[in-house]
Amino acid sequence: MTSSSPHRPLIAIITAIRSSLPFLFLSLLLVYLIYSSQLLINPPHTKISCQDYSNLNTNTTTTTTNNTNNTNPQITGYNTELKHIAFCIAASSKLWDSRKEYIKLWWRPGETRGAVWLDNEVKIKQNESLSLPNIHISQPTSRFPYTNRQGHRSAIRISRIVSEALRLGLEDVRWFVMGDDDTVFVVENVVRVLNKYNHNQFYYIGSSSESHFQNIFFSYSMAYGGGGFAISYPLVKELAKMQDRCIKRYPGLYGSDDRMQACMSELNVPLTKEPGFHQNDVYGNLLGLLSGHQVTPLVSLHHFDVIDPIFPGMERVESVKHLLESTKYDSASLIQQSICYDTKREWSVLVSWGFAIQITRGILSPRELETPSRTFVNWYKVLDFTAYAFNTRPVTHHPCQAPFVFYINSTRYDESRRQIIGIYSVHRQRQPKCRWKMVSPEKIHTVVVLKHEDPDRWSRAPRKDCCRVLPSRKEGVMYLWVGHCGENEVIEV
Repeated sequence: MTSSSPHRPLIAIITAIRSSLPFLFLSLLLVYLIYSSQLLINPPHTKISCQDYSNLNTNTTTTTTNNTNNTNPQITGYNTELKHIAFCIAASSKLWDSRKEYIKLWWRPGETRGAVWLDNEVKIKQNESLSLPNIHISQPTSRFPYTNRQGHRSAIRISRIVSEALRLGLEDVRWFVMGDDDTVFVVENVVRVLNKYNHNQFYYIGSSSESHFQNIFFSYSMAYGGGGFAISYPLVKELAKMQDRCIKRYPGLYGSDDRMQACMSELNVPLTKEPGFHQNDVYGNLLGLLSGHQVTPLVSLHHFDVIDPIFPGMERVESVKHLLESTKYDSASLIQQSICYDTKREWSVLVSWGFAIQITRGILSPRELETPSRTFVNWYKVLDFTAYAFNTRPVTHHPCQAPFVFYINSTRYDESRRQIIGIYSVHRQRQPKCRWKMVSPEKIHTVVVLKHEDPDRWSRAPRKDCCRVLPSRKEGVMYLWVGHCGENEVIEV
């Protein structure tokens, strides 16, 4: 017994397993039957073939595309024309005799609509009445408090001009565009920009200052009045209902444009930025600023009394008029930038169409050339590159890389070639002595630019024009082609 006792537990385990096998089998059978019954009650989903899946994707894509088209109003625009825009010009009787000359440059009798609002009566010569907008005297504002010691209470009068313009009852107006008496508009580009937006919605459109400090002091969310801004008709109607009450809540603000932005904030309407509106809060020479213009339509310019004449040797009004001459041929392309290279002579060429061309010795990258050079100083007359609200580059001090500047002389349309021909003449100035052993641009006295009109350029994705140096048989004359870039066309350095 003693010898057989170790085997008894093993025999007992085997016996227990044999007796439990039937129970295990029955349990598995029961689980299988339950699972099968669930399949009968809830059959699995039908498999989708590759073809069916493709059809499903097609239907979904079509639906998405249709929805996208319905919610993207900027594909075809809104058929806004110049007749749909009312210009509201804020003017001062003290400066009227000089500032009215700027208005004459862009105002088109019989085409443009709107009026000038003055603080007091002024004398209008009989022959001038046809070349200027109608003149209105602003309503009194003595009931509104004004406590800003650095400003002038005329800001209240100017801020109410849009509401007063609404009460004139002009028919078929979609947009009200504010500006100063020294604001010059490129009216074709005003239309192009506003045509992108639904005039039946609430829009407050403009741009910030070029001065970073100004934007901090006032707001980056404010449209600067000197550069001009646009307000859609429904928003002006809403503004007129509450503007007087709104103005009374902000007696400490400085100007008219910050009062306007304060009221827009109360209406929950943000600023829609269009950088083509230019406040021009700078001093000095605009060559660098205009030659480095963003890829956007030039809508307005301002502060002509504090900047140098756009073209050296001309009076301020005359120089602005000269700049606008090119708009007769291609307003959409005015001061738009192009870059190309004369690889044989190792020159870099920067074109600002209708304004100026700069030729520099050596090959400078497009990234450097497209950045505005600091030919100007900021609004506080401090040589501080951090004071600007955009990227800039220093004016070169290397004697061999001082640019040779050619300003627009004339523009005409050549019927035989069906091209616009721009003639740019060298700006004679003393150039520093260069010791580089290479061909000097000083031998060039004229640059001829060939171009086709491109009125639809802003209906495409933003892109600078391409530029090519053309062969020339005339000594001292350089020929360039500027135009819409073809497929796979890049700047060759």
